[in-house]
Amino acid sequence: MSKTVMDRMASPGPKKILACDGGGILGLMSVELLAKLEADLRLARDEPTLVLSDFFDFFCGTSTGAIIATCLSAGMSIDGIRAFYVGSGKDMFDRASVFKRLRYNYNDEPLAEKLRHELNRALGRGDAAPYASLGDDNLRTLLMLVMRNHTTDSPWPVSNNPHARYNQLDRADCNLKLPLWQLVRASTAAPTFFPPEVVVLGAGTDKEYSFIFVDGGVTTYNNPAFLAFQMATAAPYRVNWKTGVDQLLIVSIGTGSAARAQPDLQAADLNLLHYAKNVPSALMNAAAAGWDMACRTLGACRFGAPIDREVGAMMMVEGAPSNWTANKLFTYVRYDPDVTRTGLDELGLASISAENVQVMDSVEFIPDIQAVGKAYAARHVTLDHLRPFV
Repeated sequence: MSKTVMDRMASPGPKKILACDGGGILGLMSVELLAKLEADLRLARDEPTLVLSDFFDFFCGTSTGAIIATCLSAGMSIDGIRAFYVGSGKDMFDRASVFKRLRYNYNDEPLAEKLRHELNRALGRGDAAPYASLGDDNLRTLLMLVMRNHTTDSPWPVSNNPHARYNQLDRADCNLKLPLWQLVRASTAAPTFFPPEVVVLGAGTDKEYSFIFVDGGVTTYNNPAFLAFQMATAAPYRVNWKTGVDQLLIVSIGTGSAARAQPDLQAADLNLLHYAKNVPSALMNAAAAGWDMACRTLGACRFGAPIDREVGAMMMVEGAPSNWTANKLFTYVRYDPDVTRTGLDELGLASISAENVQVMDSVEFIPDIQAVGKAYAARHVTLDHLRPFV
């Protein structure tokens, strides 16, 4: 286990968490929001080479957010991550053969190959095997990836936390020995888009076994912010970071939100096909909003769009009474562009079609996705939301 990570976890002072949502190629929106944050931190600290792993202590991500979180923990700059997405986006969503499309839409090999080599380079291992593991010495921060274990029918938040039960080096099936690229690939294995990922634990021992993993976005943790808070503070994980609005910061980064209202829907339209197409996204959207609400209740929200008409944005204003009945446990910021027609118009993006920036495989509209992230960041992302941690 990396001494850098252990020292970072145990160091005194406030701790900072960055959580990245899932969303396929829409992760480029997140990248552009983070580009503004990185640039502002460089100016504020007068450190032109600063990267986000110099500021945040813990990165977590689901699906495409797992790619971003892992690259950040490896010390990559936002320019490097942007180049990875822009240069590899079409390869990552390489169309599967017509026969394989009966099971899934895209070929996993280009994505797997890109992840293997990009992460190896970022961690100073070059292009060749052996590939970096979850316990790689050159990871700079605590890292958590969210995936779904289809074999056990459960969400799996896998981390490089050296105190975690299944990360002990004397275990034959220690998670830290697993290939990092494969865990990231497992977190991005969206059903019907990519084939599942089979991960072998305890490889080469008499306790070898395997699990089938699919995209973490089909758990309730496509927005992993609250899950990261749990890992940082719940006793079983033994991280034990202090809580308090001046002790713990959580910045949550989305990939664009858009309510898909169906005003002309009739009761008779709710057949099996309709449910198959709409229930997964409905559950994911409800869960994302629910965890956002939980973070704004337990945390002091410094920025975020309204959740709904009843509760509003639940932002905390200096000197105003708390919006719940106990002390706030952390400072919270939620950045997530509204990619409805109305939201894009408010950003001055009337020329961009909303439909083109709402779909996770919209690789032909990469410039539009970037434009949304840049416009939103220019208008809303500011270090003022992160005080007193800056």
